[in-house]
Amino acid sequence: MAEPTLPTEIHLDIVTPDRLVAHDSVTSVTIPGKDGYLGILPGHAPLLTELVAGELVYTREGTKQFLAVNWGFAEVLPDRVIVLAQSAERAEEIDVGRAEKAKVRAEERLKRFTDPQVDMERAREALRRAMARLETAQALKK
Repeated sequence: MAEPTLPTEIHLDIVTPDRLVAHDSVTSVTIPGKDGYLGILPGHAPLLTELVAGELVYTREGTKQFLAVNWGFAEVLPDRVIVLAQSAERAEEIDVGRAEKAKVRAEERLKRFTDPQVDMERAREALRRAMARLETAQALKK
């Protein structure tokens, strides 16, 4: 009996409430999971993970594609990855100036940790989102 062969590509769908961001056949995907980054290759064991704000990277035709994603879920199957994200932006879509301003605002809020008017968890999450967007935009320059 012949050994089953692993797929050579993964079908990747990245969806937000507003749009279909990616619908590609890829050779690898790196996902910002709640417990750290996950590297996914064809034939990966099935899993479901929660996403956090971070950089999602996938390789298509030998070229890396970079996206900033924010919260959601990813379903991984041996031949398919489905990412349902609250938001996802390709590196070239990111407004770096806006992301810098968001980072500064979040850092200012976090400095006021004794102020009961400041929601610290919300400020930390805003900082994580801004940092993910800036890191993703920086990937284009490498």
